[in-house]
Amino acid sequence: MSHLATEQAKAETAAPLGLYLHVPFCASTCDFCAFYQTTPTAKTVESFLAGIKREANLVVWPRPVTTVFWGGGTPGLLAPDDLRRLGTTVRSVLGGGGPAEWTVELAPASVTAERLAALREIGVTRVSLGVQSFQPSLLDALGRQHTRAQVDRAYERIRAAGFASVNLDLMFALPGQTAEEWAADVRTAVALAPDHISTYCLTFEEDTKLWVKLSEGRVKLDPENEARLYEATWAQLAAAGYAQYEVSNFARPGHACRHNLNTWRMHEWVGLGPSAASQQAGWRGANIADLDLWLAHVADGERVTEDRVALTPALLAEDALIFGLRVNAGVDVSAWRERCPGAPWVAVEALLQRLVDDGLALRAGSVVRLTDRGRLLADSVGAEVMAAFAEEEAMTL
Repeated sequence: MSHLATEQAKAETAAPLGLYLHVPFCASTCDFCAFYQTTPTAKTVESFLAGIKREANLVVWPRPVTTVFWGGGTPGLLAPDDLRRLGTTVRSVLGGGGPAEWTVELAPASVTAERLAALREIGVTRVSLGVQSFQPSLLDALGRQHTRAQVDRAYERIRAAGFASVNLDLMFALPGQTAEEWAADVRTAVALAPDHISTYCLTFEEDTKLWVKLSEGRVKLDPENEARLYEATWAQLAAAGYAQYEVSNFARPGHACRHNLNTWRMHEWVGLGPSAASQQAGWRGANIADLDLWLAHVADGERVTEDRVALTPALLAEDALIFGLRVNAGVDVSAWRERCPGAPWVAVEALLQRLVDDGLALRAGSVVRLTDRGRLLADSVGAEVMAAFAEEEAMTL
């Protein structure tokens, strides 16, 4: 083996590998949620657990898993013994010791001491609690099925259980929410002293109840208000000691979400469960968003059957720029030029220079990162990156 091939093999061996597991069960559907979900029954839970084990055995695991993330749905709806069973399946494919980080999303109403004990037992290190708001009227407007008292009780139990890291999810620009109410939510979250805070601007996804309200004119978009709330949030959390490391994510030192960072940096991850996406072995795709059909596919030895595309150098470089620019540290353009020389770098360099000239980005050597104003327009910047790649592709056809 040549020196270059040896170095490449070492790099691939050392690269992070994530595992995302989608638990599709929810007791009710929140007005803003577009993720695949279904109501749990004893039969569907049993089928799901068996299906996960079967699908995990279909995967060719190239190296040890470094991060695990259980999302949903509501993973916390599973009974403690079911959580242990799911954890046993995951541990069987980790390829050695425990992962560096293992996150589970929980809804406040589902947090019990027994479930937390089961999660600690299987090796979970990080809990992400879906608070969304501390205001009862706003929770009701979102269709969230928990109370402020349940949030406080859930957080106390999570801390008492001794997890290494705890995140709180919050949402802003909610229908009827004032700037004062949002600032109060942030203050309340900070007072709890979590290790990580995620603040998401409400988005209106098709096929959700909020989308219907928007289309009927019962709620309205206000981009200028959203920008003001973004800036106020960044200042408030910075003053409280939470460093922004991505447009919507803030952490105390050492508590940034490694799984998400690895995903944004275009490393590989395996998705298990209905609707779970994967990026591995030169391909990206997703499982079908239907529990019964997913089970049928897995029984036939099939997975990642939906939206399956080859990870061309151009596609990888495009997404590395889109997601990397959302991260405060930015993107090392030279590293990606070396990794993906076939991408349209002349068009990309022109776009990046335009972003710098417009005050939306800064460049230090080969690293490009967005300014505060650029981060406010991160979605628009991402659209421009996509347009640059699409234009170059059209010219080559």
